[in-house]
Amino acid sequence: MKLKSLLITLFICSLGWSQNRGKISGVILDKDLNNEPLGFANITLKGTSIGTSTNIEGKYTIEVAAGTYTLVISFLGYETVEIPCVVKENEITVVNKTIGSGSVSLSDVVVKSTVNREKETALLLEQKNAIEIKQSIGAQELSRKGVSDAATAITKTTGITKQEGSGNIFVRGLGDRYNSTTMNGIPVPSNDPEKKNLNLEIFNTDIIESIGINKVYNSKLYGDFAGGNVDIVSKEYKGKGFLKVDVGSKGNSNALTDKEFKLKKGYSKLGFDKFEIPNNSLTQYNYSSLQLETQKPIASSFTISGGKSYQIGSEGKLSLFATIGYGNEYNAINNGIAKSDVNGAGVAGKNFNSYTKLNFNTNTTGMVNVGFKLNNKNKFSFNSVFINTSADAKEEYSGYVVDLAENGNGFIRRSTFEKNTVLINQFLGEHQYGERSKLNLGISYNTIKGDMPDRTQNALRKEVNGYVLSSINASDNHRYFQNLKENEIAGNLTYDYKFGKKENEFKGKITFGYNARIKTRDFESIQFNFDTNAAFANTIVDIDNLDGFYNQKNFSNGYFDIKTFRGGAQSPNALQPQTYKGDQSINAGFLNLEYNFNKLTTVVGLRVENIVQKVKWDTQLSPFDNSNPNKNRDELTKIAFLPSLILKYKLTEKQNLRLGASKTYTLPQFKERALFVYEEVLQVKVGNPFLYESDDYNLDLKWELFPKTEEIISFTAFGKYIQNPINEVVIASSTNDISFINTGDYGYVAGAELEYRKQLFNIGEANIKKLSLGFNASYLHSEQELSSEKVKSETDYEVDFTNKKSSFTGASDLLLNADISFFNSWNNKESSLNTTLSFTHFSDRINAIGTGLRGDLVDKAFGSLDFITKIKLTKHFGIDFLAKNVLDPKIQRTQENKNGDVNILSYKKGTTFGLSINYQF
Repeated sequence: MKLKSLLITLFICSLGWSQNRGKISGVILDKDLNNEPLGFANITLKGTSIGTSTNIEGKYTIEVAAGTYTLVISFLGYETVEIPCVVKENEITVVNKTIGSGSVSLSDVVVKSTVNREKETALLLEQKNAIEIKQSIGAQELSRKGVSDAATAITKTTGITKQEGSGNIFVRGLGDRYNSTTMNGIPVPSNDPEKKNLNLEIFNTDIIESIGINKVYNSKLYGDFAGGNVDIVSKEYKGKGFLKVDVGSKGNSNALTDKEFKLKKGYSKLGFDKFEIPNNSLTQYNYSSLQLETQKPIASSFTISGGKSYQIGSEGKLSLFATIGYGNEYNAINNGIAKSDVNGAGVAGKNFNSYTKLNFNTNTTGMVNVGFKLNNKNKFSFNSVFINTSADAKEEYSGYVVDLAENGNGFIRRSTFEKNTVLINQFLGEHQYGERSKLNLGISYNTIKGDMPDRTQNALRKEVNGYVLSSINASDNHRYFQNLKENEIAGNLTYDYKFGKKENEFKGKITFGYNARIKTRDFESIQFNFDTNAAFANTIVDIDNLDGFYNQKNFSNGYFDIKTFRGGAQSPNALQPQTYKGDQSINAGFLNLEYNFNKLTTVVGLRVENIVQKVKWDTQLSPFDNSNPNKNRDELTKIAFLPSLILKYKLTEKQNLRLGASKTYTLPQFKERALFVYEEVLQVKVGNPFLYESDDYNLDLKWELFPKTEEIISFTAFGKYIQNPINEVVIASSTNDISFINTGDYGYVAGAELEYRKQLFNIGEANIKKLSLGFNASYLHSEQELSSEKVKSETDYEVDFTNKKSSFTGASDLLLNADISFFNSWNNKESSLNTTLSFTHFSDRINAIGTGLRGDLVDKAFGSLDFITKIKLTKHFGIDFLAKNVLDPKIQRTQENKNGDVNILSYKKGTTFGLSINYQF
C-alpha cells in the first residue's frame, strides 16, 4: 500500500513538473551566406549550463522550466547575440535570428562546437551552399565504411572507379591522364614514372579530414583537367586535447592458405631498405642472394595520434595535431592464368596456365599540422606529411612461351621491391581586410623519391632432369635498378573583393589569382643482363637455389657474362644508365566574377596558362649523340585560354539547379614523350616524342534536393568533347610494344549520374537507433575516332587499328555503389555500435585498344562486398572488425576475337579479415 502511494505521489509530482515547463525553438541563419541555415551554432541560456547546437538546417529546440531567460547565440568568428525571452508553461517561444561575422574578439564567443568538415551532415551543408558543383566525403563516412586509403575513399562517390591492382582512378570513364590531385588546394606530384597522379592508396585516412572531388572545372583549378580534381584536406585539430592509440591485425584468405608464402630474402619488415648497384658490377658477382624465405602472412598496424590547442592572448589560438602510423599487409593471387601477345586468330605468344603473385606491402605515414589564429582576420597553418611505402612482390608464370618453351614447360619468376618516399610541406595563410577584401596564399615544396632497387627476373625451361636457364635473349635473366627524383614548388595567391552591398549583404564578388607550378624530374635505370654462355646453356639448376648457379665461382669460370645494353666490362660507357630528364613550368593568372541575382548565382571565369614542358633522354633506343644534341630532346609549349561558366539557381530552400561549362586541356607526361623502354613480363612500353596535348570541352547540368539533414537526391547529366585524345595502343613492332598515341581527331563522353541518401529511421535522443541507406549510379557512353593515317602522318610509328571507332579505355558503361548502415548508441552515447554493408560494381571496360586484327582487351565486370563493424564499448575504448571482398569474385581480362573472346588474365584476390582495438586518452 505504501509503495502504491509513493508511485502515485511521484507521478503527480512529475506531472506537475512537466506542466511547469516550456520550449524555446527557432532557426538561426547565416548572414555571410545569403541567409542560408547556420548549422552547428551554439545556443545557451545565460548563467546556466543548459544549451544545444543547431542542426544542419539551422534549427534548435531547448526545453526548460517556465521563466525569464537570456538566450545566447554564438558561432566561432561570428558576432555573439543575446536575446531576452520569456518561457510560459506548455508553450513554445519562437526565437529566430540571423547572425554574421564582424569585428568581434574571440573572447566574446562561447564555443561548444565548431563546423566539422569530417561529418557527413556538415559536408552535405557545404555541398548545398557551395556555388561550385562538388562532392565530398569526410572522415566520419570513411570510418563508417571501413575505408583505409584515399583511393578507395573516392570510389565511394558517384562515377568513380579504381583500376584493379593499382591506385589508378577513373572519373566518369577517364583515367589517370585526365585527372589531377591536390592537397589543401595545392598540387602534389606523382611518385610513379608511369603516372601523372600520386598513387592515392598511399594516403592513409588517419591524415584525412575530408576529400573533395571537383568533376566540374572552375578557373581556380589548373587547366590540365577533364575527368576531375581530387583535393585531400588534411586533418586540422579541433576540440579538446586528446591522444589516441590504435592497434590492429588482418589477414588475406589467399595468403593465409598458401602453404609456402615465400618472398625474396633480404628485405626488412619496415620498408625502408635501399640497395645500391654493387661495386664492380660487371667484373665481379657482388649481387644479393636470390634465395626465397618463408613468411607468416599475418598483417599488423599501429597508429598514434593526438592534438591540443592553446589560447594566446584575447584573440589568438595555437592548434597542434600530429599522427604517425605503420601498417603492412599480405596479399596473394593463386591459381591464376595469364596470356599475352595474342594474335587475331586467338593464338598466344605467351600462354601461362599457372600464374601466382605474392605481395608484402608497408605504409609508414606521419603528419604534423600547426594552425595559428592571430585574430579573426588572420590565420596561418603549416602542414608537413611524410609517407614511405614499400611493395615486395614475387610473380611466377608457368606454361608456353614462344621460342623459350614451346612444349609448355616454361617458368618465369620476377621479384620486385619498390620503395617510394613522399615529403609534402605546405604553408597556408588567410587574411581578411575589412568586410570586403580577403587574401589567401599558399606555397608548397614537395619531394618524391621512387626506387626499384634490384628487381630480379629469371626465365627457365623444365627438362626431364630439371630446370635449365634460358639463353634465348640476354635479358631473360637480369637484375634491374631504377630510381626517380622529383622536386616541385607550387604557389597559389588569390584576392577576393566584394561589391554591390544591399541590405547588409554583398551581391557580387570579384577574384583575382595567380598560380605557379614548377617541377623537375630525374629518372635513371640500368639493367644487368646475365647471358648464359652456350657451353653451359643446359646446366641443371635448382629454382629454389639459383645462387647455386649465379655466384662468383661460376662467373669466374665463364658460366655467364654480365652486360648492360651498352655492352660488357670492355665498353667504356657500359655503366652509364638510361636516363630521361623533365622540366615543366606552368604560370597562370585567372579572374572570376561572381554575382547573386537573388535565386540565381553566376560565376564567369577566365584562366590563362603558359605551359612549357621539356624532355631529354639517353636510352637504348636513342643514345645521346654529342654531334646532334637536339636529337634527344623535345619541347612542348602552349598558351591556353580557358573560359568557364557556373550557374546556380535556387529552386526552393532545399533544391538547387546547377550548370557548368568550360574548356580545359590534357598534357602528356614526361615518360610518355621520352624514348624509353620499360619491360614487364606480359608487355613492353615505349615512349613517343611526337605526342602532344588534347583540348577538352566540358558541360554539366545537375539537379539536387536535400529533403532532410542527412539526405540528398541528385541527378546529373554531363558531356565531354575531346580533341586529339591520347591512348595506349599496340604499335607495329616485333614485340608488340605499347606506346602513347594521339589516336584520332576527336572523342566524346556523355552520361548521367544519380545519388540517393536516405535515413530510413532515426529514433531516440539520449540513446539513438538509426538506419541509413546510400546509393549512387553512373551510366555513360563514350566513343572516339581511331585513325591509322593520323598516327602514320604525325609520328614515326604505325598502328593498324582493328576498328575505326572505340570506347575510351577505362570507361565502364555502368557504375554502382550502395551501402546500408545501422547505428545504435547507449550509455548516454558513450557506447555505440556502427555496422555498414557496402557494395561496389562496375561493368565491362576496355583496358587497351585492339590493333592488327586483334580485338580490344576488356576488363570484365565484377562486384565487391565489404562488411564493417565498429564498437565503442566505453568513452575511451573501441573495437573494429572488417571483412573486405566477401564475395571474392573472379577477376578477368579478355581479348575480343572474331572466333570468340580469349581469356588472357584470370584470378581471385581472396577475402581480407581485420580486427583492431583503439583507446583514446
